[in-house]
Amino acid sequence: KIAKSHGSQCGFCTPGIVMSMYTLLRNHPAPKMEEIEDAFQGNLCRCTGYRPILEGYRTFAKDGGCCGGKVNDFGCCMAGKENKVGLITSNLFNPSEFQPLDPTQEPIFPPELLTQNNKPQKQLCFKGERVMWFQPSTLRELVALKAQYPSAKLVVGNTEVGIEMRLKNMLYPVIIAPTWIPEMNSVQHTNEGISFGASCTLRRMEEVLQKAVAELPRYKSEVFQAVLEQLRWFAGPQIRNVAAVGGNIMTASPISDLNPVFMASGSKLTLESNGDRTIKMDETFFTSYRKTILKPQEILVSIEIPFSRKGEYFSAFKQASRREDDIAIVTCGLRVLFQEGTDRVKEIKLSYGGMAPTTVLAVKTCQELWKENLLQEACHRLAGEMNLSPSAPGGMVDFRRTLVLSFFFKFYLTVLQKLHSELSENNNLGDMVPSSYASATELFRKDPINNVQLFQEVPPGQSVEDTVGRPLVHLSAGKQASGEAVYCDDIPHYENELYLTLVTSTKAHAKIVSIDATEAQKVPGFVCFVSAEDVPGSNVTGIANDETVFAKDTATCVGHIIGGVLADTQEHSRRAARAVKITYEDLPPIVTIQEAIEKQSFFETDRTIVKGNIEKGFQEADHIVEGEMYLGGQEHFYLETHCTIAVPKGEDGEMELFVSTQNLTKTQEFVAKALGVPSNRIVVRVKRMGGGFGGKETRNTIVSTAVAVAAVKVGCPVRCMLDRDEDMLISGGRHPFLGQYKVGFKKNGRITSLDVTYYSNGGNSVDLSHGVMDRAVLHMDNTYNIPNLRGTGIVCKTNLSSNTAFRGFGGPQGMMIAECWMSDIALKCGLPAEEVRKLNLYNEGDLTHFDQKLEGFTVPRCLEECLRNSDYHSRRKLIDEFNKQNRWKKRGMAIIPTKFGISFTVPFLNQAGALVHVYTDGSVLLTHGGTEMGQGLHTKMIQVASRALAIPTSKIHISETSTNTVPNASPTAASVSSDINGMAVLNACQTILKRLEPMKSANPKGSWEDWVLAAYHNCVSLSATGFYRIPDVGYDFKTNTGTPFCYFTYGVACSEVEIDCLTGDHKNLRTDIVMDVGTSLNPAIDIGQIEGAFVQGIGLFTLEELRYSPEGNLYTRGPGMYKIPAFGDIPTEFYVSLLRDCPNRKAIYSSKAVGEPPLFLSASVFYAIKDAIVSAREESGLKGPFRLDSPATPERIRNACVDVFTKLPTQVPESLK
Repeated sequence: KIAKSHGSQCGFCTPGIVMSMYTLLRNHPAPKMEEIEDAFQGNLCRCTGYRPILEGYRTFAKDGGCCGGKVNDFGCCMAGKENKVGLITSNLFNPSEFQPLDPTQEPIFPPELLTQNNKPQKQLCFKGERVMWFQPSTLRELVALKAQYPSAKLVVGNTEVGIEMRLKNMLYPVIIAPTWIPEMNSVQHTNEGISFGASCTLRRMEEVLQKAVAELPRYKSEVFQAVLEQLRWFAGPQIRNVAAVGGNIMTASPISDLNPVFMASGSKLTLESNGDRTIKMDETFFTSYRKTILKPQEILVSIEIPFSRKGEYFSAFKQASRREDDIAIVTCGLRVLFQEGTDRVKEIKLSYGGMAPTTVLAVKTCQELWKENLLQEACHRLAGEMNLSPSAPGGMVDFRRTLVLSFFFKFYLTVLQKLHSELSENNNLGDMVPSSYASATELFRKDPINNVQLFQEVPPGQSVEDTVGRPLVHLSAGKQASGEAVYCDDIPHYENELYLTLVTSTKAHAKIVSIDATEAQKVPGFVCFVSAEDVPGSNVTGIANDETVFAKDTATCVGHIIGGVLADTQEHSRRAARAVKITYEDLPPIVTIQEAIEKQSFFETDRTIVKGNIEKGFQEADHIVEGEMYLGGQEHFYLETHCTIAVPKGEDGEMELFVSTQNLTKTQEFVAKALGVPSNRIVVRVKRMGGGFGGKETRNTIVSTAVAVAAVKVGCPVRCMLDRDEDMLISGGRHPFLGQYKVGFKKNGRITSLDVTYYSNGGNSVDLSHGVMDRAVLHMDNTYNIPNLRGTGIVCKTNLSSNTAFRGFGGPQGMMIAECWMSDIALKCGLPAEEVRKLNLYNEGDLTHFDQKLEGFTVPRCLEECLRNSDYHSRRKLIDEFNKQNRWKKRGMAIIPTKFGISFTVPFLNQAGALVHVYTDGSVLLTHGGTEMGQGLHTKMIQVASRALAIPTSKIHISETSTNTVPNASPTAASVSSDINGMAVLNACQTILKRLEPMKSANPKGSWEDWVLAAYHNCVSLSATGFYRIPDVGYDFKTNTGTPFCYFTYGVACSEVEIDCLTGDHKNLRTDIVMDVGTSLNPAIDIGQIEGAFVQGIGLFTLEELRYSPEGNLYTRGPGMYKIPAFGDIPTEFYVSLLRDCPNRKAIYSSKAVGEPPLFLSASVFYAIKDAIVSAREESGLKGPFRLDSPATPERIRNACVDVFTKLPTQVPESLK
């Protein structure tokens, strides 16, 4: 189902998603849509945007049927709309083809495993090289082991210790697994609450508490409900299924989701050592960072969570960067007990995580009447008691302090509501909670997604075998879904293969004084250390020849490759690499754009475009606004990290490399240069990648060259696949940008002049930074006609890993800053933003600021269709009404256009080659210069060849991309791959067809196979190359002349969001996209690219944040700290429509490029958030332009919603209304 519903693109994540769905179905054969979405909380996908995955699995849901066009279902009533050429349809796939689920036909669970638990177990002991593992069967055995090994770690799910050992290089020589101890697995219902054994999984706790809440009176289950609310957002189901409640407590994390609840509720812990004792989790339990009052030999046996009492109220809150599967920024458990039948506080406990090195209890908070004076007094005391120093670990100090007050305010309102409903009117409780405040008490809920995707059907009469324009399934989707697709690291190991682990700099800028591998040599399996001394050719590498294969004298970033360790296994190689000692002499680092500006640290070439007379334009303006906007970088987070296998061939310096790369040519060239051999000795092969997004266009070469050098040194195959933390540290990402602008405009919003200076953080080498800046400056206008303009681009040289290509390649940064000053204009003039945007739009035939004429400019069409599809004006009125009625929840909406230029800005890259072999049985082997990374390029190329040769797609196969079949291929990048490779494929197919013409003339009624065999018998070549170059493109920044782009792809998106003004949370309610992709080669793939790019852009503009230390050390090195969008982050209503009747005469079969252009449309979410913040700020009397940097994280949203809680958290709020 996931394959046929187009839910697999690169496929690297697909098996995991399949198994999550299968697990759900084994346990709940008829799930609800909400259960399906929850099942994927622990899964990530970087390609699809999640919608097609959910859409395919909707067919399993008992509540997933067609709902009037809101789902993409077969026979949907949205299908069949007519236009003048063909039908508009939403039928991307046909659910009637799916076999119904029959749970009775599933394999039974192995009975021997079911009975295993009931058999008495014997204590186990396993001894490894460095670790002993014990598994006792009785509590007595466990106590004895802990007495013998007091520092031993107790492990149940290994969700914390495993991470520490793997990622933090910590070693625990003795590990004890208490999973067989009956007392630690039991659940006991007592008179005071429910007791859970410390080894009980969080999932089991969840099930027990859900049952208790359903059966108990509500007043008795307040604490249980709070625990369940926290568990709902605790990691993902995979973690909850194995992680133990005891582990969560004893890890003593200061940001634990559950410990504040346990502490505030007064949960009791039973401990065992020489005897047992029971203690209460109170303010004395956590003694320091990750430390408790337990003695080393003591064991946590169980925890008793108490029933709540009459007059007792309990709430728990958590704020994270991402709602699903994310660690808390601040978390809390809040409890109050009233004297029965009154509003007088008898007892109050407020426990917070994320505000100190431990979970803390606010012990000084007052006890007063539950009225506004208590609220003010509590806020005052909390602000003082939970104060953080400006340098507190974790940062976000103001945000965290404000969350403490915001959470208490939510709790206060929640309790006040309940008191009003439960106590009689005679108790004089004062005013009810204002209706505009009521939404502040609502817990986060997200409805199951609704969506429709519309596209134009093929013309009547098109052959059934002609798949161009049809939603053909990605041809590798089936293999990917079943786990049979082969990626680089899936290639079987060679018999004599060694593993390479890179040794990288821990300093951002330092002289390398010495390298000592003595300790590494002591690790079992160690073979040798590889460094600059071992490079047989040139150690100089990089796009601008400003990098090294291995750093020799100076390290210029944390993660700079200094050497590598070869060993017999991956584990031994990594252990040995950690043992290499490097001595440094520190040099001052430059980390940020601001530091680079201060120290004038720039790469030499600036980019400037001037149009008109900007000074005259500013003189004509009624208003001038100056400002700046910062856009953070972005990690590619392809699911498959960089991987290379280098295989020396043993003669003539030949080497074969299997690489996960978008750029075979540069990989071949750089490896040949490092090895000192001609390129014809190096063959680079790529079958598929698990995602790329630009991150494998050049940066894979730093891994591939190191692996190749190592393979030459030892004369045998060498493999290296980076861990996620290594990949994020070494490979760079999207360029952070700072835009400083000055814009002049009339009272009606018409722009008269614009001056923008862009600064990007290029990192420690040039790489593609100049090209990225070129595109940013070329897209500084977005879709707006500005008569007088100057754009200047400056690339900063810093001591970070070199930033590189990323989907959009500078375009999103340039356009984002354009929409920033467009937003300022609207706010300054007091005009609706959409009117200001429409007023300044280009028209057909206008010249851009680089003097390219706009032909086929469909943005006005896209805009009108998007306004109509989204019902924009009616919904705007509803949003305004919602905002009037809600003080602490606000909604916003924005409609954003895009214009994305298609071509490489480096002219010679706009070329491609193809090779077609036809075999005597009629089958066709097709090769072209592009690589498959999930974007469906191979599928589209087979569709192109199928139409050209007039044969079914089943007769055509693409095996791989390699340098020995198509030489000098351009990188698969810039969104042009289907354009240039498609035309090259067409060219090759036309050559074959021309050769077959005599055979067809001689046998007009013959089949394809007849003609091919006849050609072979007549000694006619059945192999042909194809070539194509985009004509007349190229731009000279020195003279500001030329045509940089072949054409433009256009689109418009409208998004609506809702923000929580107290926490900074937001949810994406609805997005409507209208995209001009010409005549689509494959609507399913194109819509998938639109949705995937859009969701990746949601990450860029609202979620993903790279954090560095002042010394240039990257903090966010993995999925634990760096959060990409998850299933729950996509719009609840997600509508995509391909603009009809807009063929593009400049590309293959009238199509358009689609990979990068849609990404910027997610700026509509950012500016919808900003629109909502405007409403929140107006409540505090603030109007006009304000700064909101990207991404719009909860921290930035909350801090921008200025109110009594943000102004001065350490002071008593004067008014709380």
